Amino acid sequence: MNDILILVAIILAAVVLFVWNRIPVILVALGVGMALYASGILTLGQALAGFGDPAVMFIATLFVVSAALDRTGVTAWAGQALIRGAGEDNRPRLMTLIALLVAVLTALISLNGAVAALLPVVVVMAIRLGRAPSQLLMPMVFSAHAGSLLALTGSPVNVLVSEAAAEAGAGGFGFFEFTIVGVPLLLGTIAIGILLGTKLLPHRGGPSMTADFSRHAVTLVEQYGLSRDVFRMRIRATSPLVGQPMASLDLSPYEGMRLLAMQEGDSGERLRRERFAEGDHLLIAGPAESAAALGAALHLAFRLEDAAADIQDSLFNRSSGLAEVMLPPRSAMIGTTVYPGMVTESGDLVVIAVNRGGEALGRDAVVLQAGDTILLQGSWKALDTHLNDPQVLVVNSPDLVRRQAVPLGAGAKQAIAVLGVMVLLLATGLVPPAVAGLLAAAALVLTGVMNAEQSYRAIDWTTVILVAAMMPLSAAMEQTGAARLMADGLVAIAGDASPRVLLAALFVLTAILGQLISNTATALIIIPVGVAAAAGIGVSPAPVLMSIAVVSAAAFLTPIATPTNLMVMRPGGYEFGDYWKFGLPMMIWFFIVAVFLVPLVWPF
Repeated sequence: MNDILILVAIILAAVVLFVWNRIPVILVALGVGMALYASGILTLGQALAGFGDPAVMFIATLFVVSAALDRTGVTAWAGQALIRGAGEDNRPRLMTLIALLVAVLTALISLNGAVAALLPVVVVMAIRLGRAPSQLLMPMVFSAHAGSLLALTGSPVNVLVSEAAAEAGAGGFGFFEFTIVGVPLLLGTIAIGILLGTKLLPHRGGPSMTADFSRHAVTLVEQYGLSRDVFRMRIRATSPLVGQPMASLDLSPYEGMRLLAMQEGDSGERLRRERFAEGDHLLIAGPAESAAALGAALHLAFRLEDAAADIQDSLFNRSSGLAEVMLPPRSAMIGTTVYPGMVTESGDLVVIAVNRGGEALGRDAVVLQAGDTILLQGSWKALDTHLNDPQVLVVNSPDLVRRQAVPLGAGAKQAIAVLGVMVLLLATGLVPPAVAGLLAAAALVLTGVMNAEQSYRAIDWTTVILVAAMMPLSAAMEQTGAARLMADGLVAIAGDASPRVLLAALFVLTAILGQLISNTATALIIIPVGVAAAAGIGVSPAPVLMSIAVVSAAAFLTPIATPTNLMVMRPGGYEFGDYWKFGLPMMIWFFIVAVFLVPLVWPF
């Protein structure tokens, strides 16, 4: 059988399987490479060449950078700033700020990472402002699509078209060269959302709403009764405790007083030094009268009138936090005795309070029962590490709580600095993109922002393997002449007309495929066709490739077009038909930019 016919059959089979969505996309993508090898179209080395491509490595490192910004609270800080600046009654300003924030994040990290980071923030914002999440989520996602054209790092497709342009002799696209089309795309997307959003988008919310953890510390302090009889006391320079061993603290003369925790003054983490120092904090439970007497005798600073706020700041800050765990039936911990102030076996967590049936059990030792909830305090790292015990159920993930409630947490400055250096390296072209990405990922691990295991988990391996496995398809299309054959067909359609007709035909072809399968996979199929078509009519491949980048971002008409479209479907309460109603005006705007604006910047 002719190699081109075999290749067409492989592509059609892959498209059908992608749309069917019953087989994991990774297996379908890997199957494409193996089918190309088994049919003799490519050698084994060619079929697996994508896994050694620098572009694939660069894409993987972007996920690590994205996760670092999310884990350290940079996106939480940005989201809270968004809420403060948006106001309650100004819908155009609210939508504009959401669009600008998600677009910038997409350009610097990735489409999936930016939407995943801001999705809970926008849902919580909609709940607080009394708005339907469906009015905000789809415009946010489509703005992220437009934002992917603001910089080279915005999308894997940008990396692919830049490499294709370099290989075709047109020179690769610069880091901010995409911005020339990205800005009008974003502005048009914002305008469509503001002008047509209320008419074209439904007014409803999803069946399950994201929890709002912005006031989580306040909720826990109130629920466990910590605001009534728990005080944070700071050791003054004149305190007799300064320089003394921790065992020297004697609370027996003060009726009802119990030591819950001792914290370092600088970090807020559990005190591990052998001796007290000025600025250290003591968390002490007991009557206010006894607390006042203790403070006076030992020169401890504390505020009775703002005790609740002090406790919240002490237990819930950049370094440390709180977590609730529940005892499930048959837990081995049932029947054990705990008390507030008790240090767990790991030595990293402290029991602050125990709740049974919705009521705090006080400060005395209790025998645990099934259904009891225990409030634990420790560093965020300790909470992440030690709450995987199968004997307890975590009520709210500390990681999720920290991302929403602790803006600019530990490591935020390092993450921002690493991002800035990576962008500088990419913008100046001092090193190849893959090297810049690897340096950024390594710096995040070396500075302690991420560890190796977290970095590995941060990578969206489905995307990475999909790109690597589908890359040989482009080589196969060129090697078999299929790209040339499709290009000749497009050239025939264009005829002697303007090259813009070629761009329009490419737009339609790419848009159809892009609503059914991954835009990255679509680009890998269309890029060699576009390059060959440009050569066929004797024009520069630069405008053709940039046009392909634009249309690859225009995945608006179906929820299966991109993972981000699916990501907002449930929380937004969207139905399949909602996407094309709002997406069609977006698609028209992207068509105008791709066909008419791109050639003005990159001449034929």
